[in-house]
Amino acid sequence: MPGVYEIYIKDHFAAAHALKGYDGNCSNLHGHNWIIEAYIQCRRLNKLGIGIDFRDVKTVLKDVLSKLDHTNLNDIAEFGAINPTSENLSKFLYTELSLRLNTDYIKVKKIMVFESPGCGSAYWEE
Repeated sequence: MPGVYEIYIKDHFAAAHALKGYDGNCSNLHGHNWIIEAYIQCRRLNKLGIGIDFRDVKTVLKDVLSKLDHTNLNDIAEFGAINPTSENLSKFLYTELSLRLNTDYIKVKKIMVFESPGCGSAYWEE
């Protein structure tokens, strides 16, 4: 079985959200300094020994996060019908990065979202 390489990029953004229907303080508008980790698998290296350039992944991730940074996530169209929870945010980011990065040899493997230290979620597809 051929080997698989995995890289990861870590970034952050600040945004507010409120959880509709939640019984507790999180139903009120509040903010987080979100930490994002994107894990990318590569099945082939180029002639330089690179599966995917860190810079390319950083550029795509920063572009996606720039649309979320300093917003109320509830106002983002993708969260119009669903709560902007850590879980839904991790799936949203997985989908957005997959559309922009996936090839025959490169695949977004997992997205991890932390809304506070020691508290977050991950999303991946099998």
